[in-house]
Amino acid sequence: MKRQFKKGRACSAFSLSTYAIILGQAKEIVYMVLSKKRARHVIEEIIALFPDAKPSLDFRNHFELLVAVMLSAQTTDAAVNKATPSLFSAYPTPEAMAAASEEEIAKHISRLGLYRNKAKFLKKCAQQLLEQFEGQVPQTRTELESLAGVGRKTANVVMSVGFGIPAFAVDTHVERICKHHNIVKKSATPLEVEKRVMDVLPPERWLAAHQAMIYFGRAICHPKNPECEDYPQLYNFDHI
Repeated sequence: MKRQFKKGRACSAFSLSTYAIILGQAKEIVYMVLSKKRARHVIEEIIALFPDAKPSLDFRNHFELLVAVMLSAQTTDAAVNKATPSLFSAYPTPEAMAAASEEEIAKHISRLGLYRNKAKFLKKCAQQLLEQFEGQVPQTRTELESLAGVGRKTANVVMSVGFGIPAFAVDTHVERICKHHNIVKKSATPLEVEKRVMDVLPPERWLAAHQAMIYFGRAICHPKNPECEDYPQLYNFDHI
């Protein structure tokens, strides 16, 4: 009886694990990734909803754009725009920012998330611009990502918005939308989202898609209670 009981428990555990695997596979079937044509249709419809979408960060030059995008990490663009007038007035150039202390920089951005770390990155970044790039913001992803506090998303924004170089930046809105509309699988990484959209759209549509998705994410495709179903054109694949 003892052996049979142990064997039974083992079988139950195996059955549960098998069930979990089957359930996971079923979910993958339910959430099948859209074909390239259908994925493009969804994105183009989102662009059509916000054809005039523009960057919401305030900036006047490449240096200000770089700083603003760095500050926008885990912070709303609206909050950044409230902080940058004072910051840019005090430190309008990489030279001025590099000469300031981290504490001085932090005073201007103290209402933003992670402001102490951001102040440290801004000072170091400004120093790097002076030492390595003659005070100019570089244009390549490799050079941009060599700067303190600059990751792939920030580099892509600076390239596309600042220099008109085709690139596609993935933020929380873009990632959420692409997963919600099955443009990518639910487990996709930001890099996988980026590569998928770049494969689906021609380069000249990448920036428009990025900007429109940000507006769409804020206004319609919310993290909770998305209102996407109010826009049936997103799901109309009859002609595809």
